[in-house]
Amino acid sequence: MNQTYGIAGVSAVVLATVLVGALGLRISRTTSDFYVASRSVPPRLNAFAVSGEYLSAASFLGVAGLVLAQGVDMLWFPIGYTAGFLVLLAFVAAPLRRSGAYTLPDFAEARLESRAVRRIASVLVVGVGWLYLLPQLRGAGLTLRLLTGAPSWFGGLVVAAVVTVAVAAGGMRSITFVQAFQYWLKLTALLVPAVFLLLAWRADHSPVPAWDERPVFQRSTQMRVDSPLTVSVHEPVRVTATGTVDGRTVTGGPVTLGTGTHRIGADTTLRFPAGARVPVPDDGADRAAPPSWADPLSAGREQHGLYATYGLILATFLGTMGLPHVVVRFYTNPDGRAARRTTVVVLGLLGAFYLLIPLYGVLGRLYAPDLLLTGDTDAAVLVLPQRLIGGAGGDLLGALVAGGACAAFLSTVSGLTMSVAGVLAQDVLPTLGIRHFRLATLPAIAVPTAANTVVSDLPVADAVGLAFAVSASSFCPLLLLGIWWRGLTPPGAIAGLLLGGGSALTAVTVTIAGGARSGPLHTLLAWPAVWSVPVGFAAMVLISLATRERAPASADATMARLHLPEALTAGAAPQHAGPQRARGRRP
Repeated sequence: MNQTYGIAGVSAVVLATVLVGALGLRISRTTSDFYVASRSVPPRLNAFAVSGEYLSAASFLGVAGLVLAQGVDMLWFPIGYTAGFLVLLAFVAAPLRRSGAYTLPDFAEARLESRAVRRIASVLVVGVGWLYLLPQLRGAGLTLRLLTGAPSWFGGLVVAAVVTVAVAAGGMRSITFVQAFQYWLKLTALLVPAVFLLLAWRADHSPVPAWDERPVFQRSTQMRVDSPLTVSVHEPVRVTATGTVDGRTVTGGPVTLGTGTHRIGADTTLRFPAGARVPVPDDGADRAAPPSWADPLSAGREQHGLYATYGLILATFLGTMGLPHVVVRFYTNPDGRAARRTTVVVLGLLGAFYLLIPLYGVLGRLYAPDLLLTGDTDAAVLVLPQRLIGGAGGDLLGALVAGGACAAFLSTVSGLTMSVAGVLAQDVLPTLGIRHFRLATLPAIAVPTAANTVVSDLPVADAVGLAFAVSASSFCPLLLLGIWWRGLTPPGAIAGLLLGGGSALTAVTVTIAGGARSGPLHTLLAWPAVWSVPVGFAAMVLISLATRERAPASADATMARLHLPEALTAGAAPQHAGPQRARGRRP
């Protein structure tokens, strides 16, 4: 990718984000402006903003990379991401807006009248938010590394600085316009290059991927190995190398890689001929190139493909409703009907976007299979314009894609920082107000930025899937039972949050830390939703039944407010507006 064009594209997106965020300082004055844009965002604009915020680096970069590496199983990611909003539409959107809350902990306290439930919900919101921020920062580091050669941590630091300025300056009212713009930028950044990529593919006689075996290099391909790498070769291949191969120094000469394993030294450049089979890393051959790439439920994922697929489906279908940066956007609608209309529009916008992602994964399998060797499969979307088109056209399209990738992680990081900062400002800092909200943005983004320097090898979409699993195991039971079952009690909610959400959070922490790298234990921990979601629901129901006498006295009134139109309940009971009203401060 041409660095000059790419840097220009990214810089333009960053500049636009900073300018809109700075302008938000002039129109965001009250606490309500900063938290929920004074609940005045119309459905269509809010749908654009929700889509812009939701389509993260995992969607823009990660899913295509997983399709490239692991095949059609990974299409469950976009299916689950979209179907999650259908569940949100049917069961949660309107009642949650009618609750009058600012955050998920606000809803928990208003529904159950328990400070203990609120505190546990606050911890989980921060945990999910930080877990979700990690892959966004990794995507930023990957993009800027490809553009400038800077270390991966630098991209995350740049994004953290830009987002801190934008969120602290204008809050929710400001980032609403930023995220709406960024949705259309991301869609354009995928759609326009896709047209030219398909034309180039047709001009190349429409090759198809190697379905049941390792991919081949469609063209002569040069790749650079930045760190030492051991590869497994099953068919002898003659390459041109500059660097160290099997302990021998080679300077631009031919080398034959025979059947077996070979050690490639750091800072080595290899050129593979067209038609050669792609070697795979010796320690991850099955993972990087499963034997049945085109077949769903293949045995490539630790021999537990069916279990992993159901874990992914449960996490993405049920986890969307509990993502703090998604839920907070529904509080910005004027009423429950507008929240439902927002969700319907979001379903269409997400569907249009996700139709493009499999195309990039398949083309990456054809024209960027070397990414399987380096492990940078998340970069497939970024490198395809130059691989297929090249020249000035490839550079321009590459700049557009780079700008879209930048918009992807900026919009999602902004929303996540906004939601985490809101919880920290309400439940951690001693007083409330705009000044403390701005102060809370610093720890909200600083902690995952620091963690990003340690955790750098987890695929972007996989990491997001782990955040969905925690959300599905904790907030899905809380929201569904809290909205639709008047029998939920504070002890039941606490038990479900701790056992369901806590166990899922522990599992994903162990997974990210590398505590279990293979075998059944790894599968259970890497896809915990299969067991942690039922645990969360069962704990809430059973403990609530055992503590019926602890049900809130206001449960009937609260349920009526959640399910009846606002016009019928406006004079019957006041809307909860979070802890601000309880502490004598009106938003």
